[in-house]
Amino acid sequence: MKNIFLVIILLFSQTTILMSQDSTPELIQLESGLQIKIHEQGTGAKPKTGDQITAHYTGKLLDGTVFDSSVQRGTPFSFEIGTGQVIRGWDEGFMRLHKGSKATFIIPAELAYGSRSVGSIPANSVLIFDVELIDIKPGLNIEPFDAKGKDTITTPSGLQYIPVVQGKGKKAVNDAKVAFHYSAYRNGGQLFDSTHKKGQTLSLVLGNKGLIPGLEEALMLMQEGDKFRVLVPPHLGLPKGNRSGVEGETLVFDLELVSVSDPVVIEPYSVDNRRLYNHESGLKYYIVEEGNGKRAKSGDYVEMHYTGYLEDGTIFDSSVKRGEVFSFKLGIGQVIKGWDAGVQLMNEGDKFRFILPPDIAYGERAVGNIPPNSTLIFDVELIRIIP
Repeated sequence: MKNIFLVIILLFSQTTILMSQDSTPELIQLESGLQIKIHEQGTGAKPKTGDQITAHYTGKLLDGTVFDSSVQRGTPFSFEIGTGQVIRGWDEGFMRLHKGSKATFIIPAELAYGSRSVGSIPANSVLIFDVELIDIKPGLNIEPFDAKGKDTITTPSGLQYIPVVQGKGKKAVNDAKVAFHYSAYRNGGQLFDSTHKKGQTLSLVLGNKGLIPGLEEALMLMQEGDKFRVLVPPHLGLPKGNRSGVEGETLVFDLELVSVSDPVVIEPYSVDNRRLYNHESGLKYYIVEEGNGKRAKSGDYVEMHYTGYLEDGTIFDSSVKRGEVFSFKLGIGQVIKGWDAGVQLMNEGDKFRFILPPDIAYGERAVGNIPPNSTLIFDVELIRIIP
């Protein structure tokens, strides 16, 4: 349920140009089909491939429906330009902007999400982004690990790894939260992704299928301080159709395990002697603890903690385990239907248990380790509402 990242993980994107001082913005049509309106011309430099840029954006459908906005969240978005971390329309558009520019991108479907539906964005949608290019930082020069003369170890799955530096810290285990750095290379040596360029480690809970299988396996072999070179064969690598465009080849990762936190023990909410409510959507819910804050409504950004269970008690996802709140815009389809309905029944500080039948969860689709036609149970807490 989380909106997620290239390796690794996979995530979202924007662009600029010169204009006259006329109050009517100039519309520029590019050969790719991207259209750009410059509202305010920046005076800074233009970004180059590999630069880290920081931008604000508001994304809309053609009917004006806002589907995502860093402005409303109050947190700008940063990414490495020109390396496939964002949709093509963003990469192409931002390359034409100067630092400080404000513009609108009109992005045809083939430069956005194409025939895929993503969250509340229908398939084959033209997307409109109002953007501001806030900052540009030069790309870092990443030095590959020196693995010459070191032993290569092959696991039964076909994964290969080379211990480059041996650490002395805590060993990674299932359900532990780990923080690590990686640099990812194609087999020919071309760097295509790196946490070092983002300026921060990647943190996640092992065992939640948040990584490609090869990296998950490699991290489980490591302890704090270890540096491994990892060779990930195609069947353990990136899925077909991922945003990087890299698929069907062995990938090379320079991997450093920075920290390991003890697994978080999740205690399910107790609903003994509590009333079970039925909602018209098909949602069933318990009120476990009542807060005293305001009521959430459609259009609000909300910050939540949650733990999701299958009917047999198996945890399939938990923001509590990750130690990270989950935020989304309520009522516009960014989450499953049962969540959109249920969270609008909550006040800040409330703790509920949701019981979602398949038709307001994932239906006939299998998602991660959630089987098709699953009834899902969520213990949720509404932490904060951002109007």
